[in-house]
Amino acid sequence: MEMTPTDPLYFGVLIFTGAFAGIISGLLGIGGGFIMSPVQYWLLQETGMDPDLAIRAALGTSLFVILINAIIVTQKYHKNHAVLWKPALIMGISGSIASFAGAAVASYLPASTLSTIFGVVIIIGALKTYTTPAVKKKEKIRTNQVFYIFGGLFIGFFSGLLGIGGGVVGIPVMLIFLHFDMRKAVGTSAAIMLFTSFGGSAGYILNGWGQAGLPPYSLGYINLLNWILLVVPGLLAARTGAEVGHLVNPEYLKHLFVLLMVYVGLEMIGVI
Repeated sequence: MEMTPTDPLYFGVLIFTGAFAGIISGLLGIGGGFIMSPVQYWLLQETGMDPDLAIRAALGTSLFVILINAIIVTQKYHKNHAVLWKPALIMGISGSIASFAGAAVASYLPASTLSTIFGVVIIIGALKTYTTPAVKKKEKIRTNQVFYIFGGLFIGFFSGLLGIGGGVVGIPVMLIFLHFDMRKAVGTSAAIMLFTSFGGSAGYILNGWGQAGLPPYSLGYINLLNWILLVVPGLLAARTGAEVGHLVNPEYLKHLFVLLMVYVGLEMIGVI
């Protein structure tokens, strides 16, 4: 028997997912799309929706939720002096353009390809992050703006392609190639998401406009019912996550980040 969007289970799963993603967003400076997208993908298929449309709706809706979460989380990290604004602006502006392009590419790829790419990218990011110290002691943060432009393009493209704010790609990039410490990477990642999630959301709206087979209350590939159910609990939880994140040992933050990434990556590839 197919589930419907009015079923209590549908509502309950999305509300819980939104709250959990909000906490993770605040704690780790990531959008939570790598949690919200797989859950929505499963739920939308349970309603009988075509898998190719379901994954695009899941990715687009997740990005639109991330846009709101990123505003709250960035404010918190800014107050704690954990946002490097010049790198964030450079990577954010270049990333927003690339995110729009990534969303356009995603609108032409089948669900199986997207979910596999999603899983592989996240697992690679997790492994690279695990081998990088959470606190840098000797290496100086890069000052060459070219690194930030290319970093933003890379983060933004995968943000739009995979419906993530970019943190699961951006934090490894900042730790490994730009020599940020974990706390600065988390705070700056949150600021970059303001740009990447906006560009990606616009891409999913325009590329999904008028698409047949989408559920009611859809704005292109963004489903507004799912968005409300995810964003409200997410907003309430994101502030708490950001406050806790500033107090937790950066090495613990890194390990939590890696474990979550590996689990979701394996799930999307179909290993678990």
